[in-house]
Amino acid sequence: MKAYSTKDIRNLALVGHSGCGKTSLIEALLFKTGATNRKGRVEDGNTVSDYRREEIAKGISTATSVVPIEYKDKKINLIDTPGYFDYVGEVFGALRASEAALLVVDATSGIEVGTEKAWDYTERISLPRIIFLNKMEKENVEFNKVVSDLRIKFGKKVIPLTVTLGEGETFSGLIDVINRKAYEYNGMERKEVPIPAERVEEIEVIFNEVAEVVAETDEELMEKFFEGEDFTHEEFMRGVSTALLEGTAVPLIAGSAETGAGLDILLDTIVEYMPSPDDERANIGFRSASEEKRKVNVDEPFSGVVFKTIVDPFVGKISMFKVVSGKVTRDTELFNSTKEEGEKMGGLFYLRGKQQIETQEVVAGDIGAFSKLMKTETGDTLSDRAKPIVYKKAKLPRPNLYFAIEPKSKNDEDKIGTALFRIGEEDPTFVSDRNAETKQLTIGGQGNVQLQGVIDRLKDEFGVEVQRIPLRIAYRETIKGKSDVQGKHKKQSGGAGQYGDVHMRFEPSQELFEFTEEVFGGSVPRNFFPAVEKGIRDSLDKGALAGYPVVNIKATLYDGSYHAVDSNEMAFKIAASLAFKKGMEAAQPILLEPIMRVEVIVPEDYMGDIMGDMNKRRGRILGMEPQEDGTQKVIAEAPHAELFEYAIDLRSMTQARGNFSMEFERYEEVPQMIADKIIEQAKAENE
Repeated sequence: MKAYSTKDIRNLALVGHSGCGKTSLIEALLFKTGATNRKGRVEDGNTVSDYRREEIAKGISTATSVVPIEYKDKKINLIDTPGYFDYVGEVFGALRASEAALLVVDATSGIEVGTEKAWDYTERISLPRIIFLNKMEKENVEFNKVVSDLRIKFGKKVIPLTVTLGEGETFSGLIDVINRKAYEYNGMERKEVPIPAERVEEIEVIFNEVAEVVAETDEELMEKFFEGEDFTHEEFMRGVSTALLEGTAVPLIAGSAETGAGLDILLDTIVEYMPSPDDERANIGFRSASEEKRKVNVDEPFSGVVFKTIVDPFVGKISMFKVVSGKVTRDTELFNSTKEEGEKMGGLFYLRGKQQIETQEVVAGDIGAFSKLMKTETGDTLSDRAKPIVYKKAKLPRPNLYFAIEPKSKNDEDKIGTALFRIGEEDPTFVSDRNAETKQLTIGGQGNVQLQGVIDRLKDEFGVEVQRIPLRIAYRETIKGKSDVQGKHKKQSGGAGQYGDVHMRFEPSQELFEFTEEVFGGSVPRNFFPAVEKGIRDSLDKGALAGYPVVNIKATLYDGSYHAVDSNEMAFKIAASLAFKKGMEAAQPILLEPIMRVEVIVPEDYMGDIMGDMNKRRGRILGMEPQEDGTQKVIAEAPHAELFEYAIDLRSMTQARGNFSMEFERYEEVPQMIADKIIEQAKAENE
């Protein structure tokens, strides 16, 4: 691959609903531009961008991949992203590294949830985009209806730059609105044909709509438009680019990744209207953490951001990065300015799927990859040691679904930690943790597809088979009443004996644990007080009801007795633990469960379902807040035990249009009927 200057580079993230044809479109563009000599098929598992074992097996993209192509002396970096919602972190990373997005829409399905999500996010970050209306050759496709739906949903900024010749099975070609030319396609090849007479007026109307959008970008053009003068091609190009960058226009191109129709117009639109990385109006996804700013220019000091990490058990670690300023060569001394540590690259290359294309340098605005970076993680900034800069990390959604897992073989205990760490390096939205209290190994992410994918990878790539086990709740125990008890430990079996005797009161407390003493007259010598307190503290780990930790309790030592010879610290520690057990049982012990604060954001239409479902989960609705985009935020509290699979259920209830976050709020008493079952189960497990 030849070297390209910054102005000749285009970075484009492909986004859209799962199954809309992003991967197939990349295959078609690779073939169209001569990068491959045949088109791969998702069904055959031989596509360039979906090369991982799980992607081939499931037929879906699960990770970001970069596929550069060359067209008309321009380099286009196509960044393929997963369409499935569990992999939203991959989409965020790809969009940060792009100056524009290519929103692929399945013409047979129209506007899907993934279409809405991709539009909403790119709209929120003001990212220019092109819509490619795919699968125009399929049965029952109605071009005008899909375009109308898109304009109703997203506004009149959606402007068709093409209209179709025929529809569905009769689809034969396209009319280029700007150039007012019609083409019939035979595979990738096209021939110009006259615009049908009955379509001339329609094309004129659409052309004038586009011209009006172009005119609004410049006063001179506006004057020309009102005087009825035609724009030159250069003026049209400049106007469409400006409208696109300002967010007042989103070009729509129809076509087919399957037949190749419209790919040439799509490529022309990308190179002519999409911004280069050094365009001052272009979106820069990486913002400095300080006031210092860098231009996307090869003459600036080097800086770049790793936006994706690939960890392969055979190939090793690969760090995909975008150069924000300057350039990087094989001789560049890398400095991780996020961690303030030096790095040494193993290799410098471009990636095309899994293919490594060696290069001597990667310039500002371009995307490359390093191998064998030891300390660098996704989101880290690499820069010139003499002129360091740090770019802000992306705010990624926190995990909202957790599985508890354990290896099927005890021999895999050591391997599983390393494997999960490597998977976490690839996907920052995935977490794994060994819960100190429940002793369970948990994995967390955005949904069950992502987590099941992790389980599959553990087996396929790392040779570790695991099984899901029920997730344990971190319950607590406390008391509602008061008790006054004696704990006495007496042991004499020849030689030195043990004697400890304490009288104690137990009662509820606002503190996690309080210990006080009110001993008078030396009935318990002062030097044994710490032993009594330690005996109680050690007993807090296991309550009397179900063996859960005890909280919010006050213990008062007020009397007791001792033996001048047989009393010692151990004896008083044991006596205190006996008193604790009696005191808990006599003071109305209760079970506590964690209560979570939940914030759910959903379209208005789903409010009734969400609130009804939350009530079924023993939840309480605390309030509702309308959002700027027309959605509603529902604020609620619910027991953690009722929210294990809320991520799955919410997606089902809202057709994936809803999202939520939750965090621990406090502990509350478990209703008696539910508590009885939990206690019974805990006792059975402990036996």
